[in-house]
Amino acid sequence: MAGRIWDDVVPERDRRVFEEAGYGAIGGWGARPALLVVDVTYDFCGDRPEPILDSIQKFRNSCGEAAWEAMPHLQRLIAAARAKGVPVIYTKADEHRTPIRVGSWAFKNSRALGPTEISRRMGNQIVAEIAPQEGDLVIEKDKPSAFFGTPLMSYLTLLGCDSVIVTGTTTSGCVRATVIDAFSNNLRVAVAEECCFDRLIVSHKINLYDMHGKYADVRPTDECIAYLDSLPQGLFADRLPPRPARVEAMV
Repeated sequence: MAGRIWDDVVPERDRRVFEEAGYGAIGGWGARPALLVVDVTYDFCGDRPEPILDSIQKFRNSCGEAAWEAMPHLQRLIAAARAKGVPVIYTKADEHRTPIRVGSWAFKNSRALGPTEISRRMGNQIVAEIAPQEGDLVIEKDKPSAFFGTPLMSYLTLLGCDSVIVTGTTTSGCVRATVIDAFSNNLRVAVAEECCFDRLIVSHKINLYDMHGKYADVRPTDECIAYLDSLPQGLFADRLPPRPARVEAMV
């Protein structure tokens, strides 16, 4: 696959190391995927497209313009998943951000326990442009990985999922942690390249390269959509618990 996003930051020597060691093989798609949308909230995106150094004055963890550049790609990918009935699972921070739940975040970020007023009011809301719809799952988490301390794996087991397509933010943080845990659970993992973003450009590129080498197939969003379009309709109908029959009120 020519012309990758990391081409300008990965030196030839490092590429040769991965190639000679056998890294970077294509793991391939699964048969029953879920789409994970990791932490695409206003805290990580800001409330509008604007330069990151302006956005972080309001939302300390904002990725600025990069988040809003990813939004149209996320919209297309989420729509493709819903059209085929593929589970769409969102994550965001736990709503009750007490100091003990913030925990070790505060060890490395001096502002973790001091959100701005606007962040306190709306920061943990999923961005409206890709907001969950009825039937989607929303999982709250305390730590980077969508799997750590959450019921995510139990839902994937219920649905019979053998793979995940990972999107969201940050590429070097919560996306990477989620990818590694998915890999550690022996799922096939794809990362939709244009649907991920980070506040640091070099971190974004290097982490995509490293994940592609060791844990996931980093694929263009168009390839992910083509794969979803190829899936049979109603793939998960047999795994969803039946809705109870409506009981008419007695007169």
